[in-house]
Amino acid sequence: MKNKFARINCITHQFMMGVIFFLVAVTFLSCSQKNAITFSNDVAPIIYDKCTKCHRPGTPAPFSLISYKDVAKRSKTIREIINKGIMPPWPADPSYTHFLGENQLSADQVSIINQWVDAGAPIGDSSKIPPAPQFPTGSMIGKPDMVLKIKPFLVKGDHTDRFMVMKIPFELASDTFIRAIEFVPGSKLVHHVNGRIIFYDDDKKQNIFAGEYALDTKEETRESVFRKMNLLNDDGSYPGNDHYIHSATNYLPGVITMLYPESIGGFFVKRKGIIYLNDIHYGPAMEDVLDTSYVNIFFGATPSKRPVQEIQLGTLGISDIVPFLVIPPDTVMTFITRAKILSDISLLTVNPHMHLLGKSFVAYALKPNGDTLPLIRINHWDFRWQYFYTYEKMLHIPAGSTIEVVAVMDNTTANPNNPHDPPQEVEGRNGSMRTTDEMLQLILTFLPYETGDENIELGVNRKTNQNVVFNQ
Repeated sequence: MKNKFARINCITHQFMMGVIFFLVAVTFLSCSQKNAITFSNDVAPIIYDKCTKCHRPGTPAPFSLISYKDVAKRSKTIREIINKGIMPPWPADPSYTHFLGENQLSADQVSIINQWVDAGAPIGDSSKIPPAPQFPTGSMIGKPDMVLKIKPFLVKGDHTDRFMVMKIPFELASDTFIRAIEFVPGSKLVHHVNGRIIFYDDDKKQNIFAGEYALDTKEETRESVFRKMNLLNDDGSYPGNDHYIHSATNYLPGVITMLYPESIGGFFVKRKGIIYLNDIHYGPAMEDVLDTSYVNIFFGATPSKRPVQEIQLGTLGISDIVPFLVIPPDTVMTFITRAKILSDISLLTVNPHMHLLGKSFVAYALKPNGDTLPLIRINHWDFRWQYFYTYEKMLHIPAGSTIEVVAVMDNTTANPNNPHDPPQEVEGRNGSMRTTDEMLQLILTFLPYETGDENIELGVNRKTNQNVVFNQ
């Protein structure tokens, strides 16, 4: 009898141990499944938020990052470039100033991608992959009201920088208010563009479509450009200063055209005019490439009450660069440019600009009361990514403040972007935009200050224009 009870106890003990083992195993398995990093649960939301807006068809990015297959086959490359801080590109230091559209990965997001790649890039439950985001076709900001194209331009593969002026004539039904113009490069060789509008009185210009459409600036003067491109009035006079929009559109790598709130920005034009691409710079091409760039035009129902203004520090701007912008070979030099603000302004957007010797860039405002207002800091300058940075809300800069820019240029062999090997003397050649010369600029977009500007959110339209789907 005693042995029988012993056997029963033994069986009961074994059964209980089995139950405990089973529960532990199930719990462990459950935790493992819960903690497993998968594309569907963890990686896709990051890729869609940070990468897909550029890595999709119709953009300059060399490949798409939309599907699991797209991402998985490049997973090791993705891991490498995010750990090196190469992608996603966002040069501005977020510990100094915040801007709209900051495109950086958090430490947790980097860790998730690292773990996912280490685990062999598992897809997870494919039925749970979130839908890929939808973006405008042919625009980064929304559906344009009108699209105007350049005449296709052949960039010859002769290994040289090329600086062109081009025109895109337009004739509207009536005089019109334009909220924004977005330049869209038709070739990866387009480095930058400064675009103006020249518009004409009906009785002073009959045919805006006559004349040359593209000229190489190295062979022309301002007078010859106006004559050959038929930019003058029919009587040979220049259009008056009130017939120019000097900064209608600008493009640099990474730039997204800004649509400010409806009461801010834009410009009014007469129905007959020309979009004049004053400087369209093509980088050196190894083979012939056809450029088919175009502009998207966004009309407004009524003119805004507060058109924006611009000032420019440094090269071609209102302030000198100290010392003069000459960088001898094998040197690292610091340059400063500063300007005093004479009346209260509300700062909307800043655009720092340098070329290949740029190393770091910082700008701030020194207020009359002694406070320092950070504007932007770029600790590691990258020539490829030069944004127009727009603040989340306007910054009030009081009259009497001084805007100061401190930039470091590296003309040594330690600079991997140095265009010369061995290093050669480089200087700012009266605003030359060749990449082998240098520039130092800070462009400020601002309004005269009004009470309460500090509380106006500038990203309203950026939010509403996300995920707009259309075809042009």
